[in-house]
Amino acid sequence: MGRVEGKVAFVTGAARGQGRSHAVRLAEEGADIIAVDLCQDIETVGYKLAGPDDLKETARLIEAAGRRVVAVQADVRDAGQLADAVERGVRELGRLDVVVAQAGIAPLHGNPPLQAWTDVINVNLVGTINAIQVALPHLGEGASIIATGSAAALMNMGMVQNPGSNPGGSGYAFTKRALSEYAHELGRNLAPLKIRINVIHPTNCNTPMLQSAPMYRSFRPDLENPTREDAEPAFAVQQAFPISYVEPGDISDTVLFLASDESKFVTGMQMRVDAGGYLKWHDYHV
Repeated sequence: MGRVEGKVAFVTGAARGQGRSHAVRLAEEGADIIAVDLCQDIETVGYKLAGPDDLKETARLIEAAGRRVVAVQADVRDAGQLADAVERGVRELGRLDVVVAQAGIAPLHGNPPLQAWTDVINVNLVGTINAIQVALPHLGEGASIIATGSAAALMNMGMVQNPGSNPGGSGYAFTKRALSEYAHELGRNLAPLKIRINVIHPTNCNTPMLQSAPMYRSFRPDLENPTREDAEPAFAVQQAFPISYVEPGDISDTVLFLASDESKFVTGMQMRVDAGGYLKWHDYHV
């Protein structure tokens, strides 16, 4: 018996990166998967997003693990598309037990700047809320909702030296903070139903979002065209551990715990998988 044997999980952003890792890990531990991804680029995002072939590969990996999958191209910004995907998945797979709202973008220094702001708000915040809220009617006692935040949401940013210089970047951090408060309040309302919700806050994670030209420039603004080799030593500034990043599978370990009945009394948590990054930015407080 796997740790989530017999459960059905709805995973957004499932075509690659953390989303694929979470979907496949849950499948390996016995869950059937509703896998959703946009599968096309967004103009303000300065790196390529997943495509249809990536989602097909995720589906192949889930089936190779011996589990069923309903893979749907859908836009998290459109609640109707997500509702259709979930309803199709529930019809085919019979139930819904776990939501992993993973889909996200980082339109750092995206242009036009205010469109980058709009895109990151709509994908990371509105899209996450859409994914959770279309799933709510299908969830029952014991269900688990897992949302992806970011270590960036928990940092003390200090004075903003150049307001308005990077709406896509500041919007990214804002969405993760706002999502954290949303989950806290929703958790209060779901607790009497014995449905739990938690937010995972990864530090730098080795995905195409991190390994991208806009992210390299953000960590090495002193260079005009920094490479991965230039940027990776600077990535370490965010962690207390002497590392530059974690791997998607490191986050999937926590997703699996929160999806399983092992965490049946864990809710409302802001769970940091940050290699001690929070310790660098904050003194102890409740």
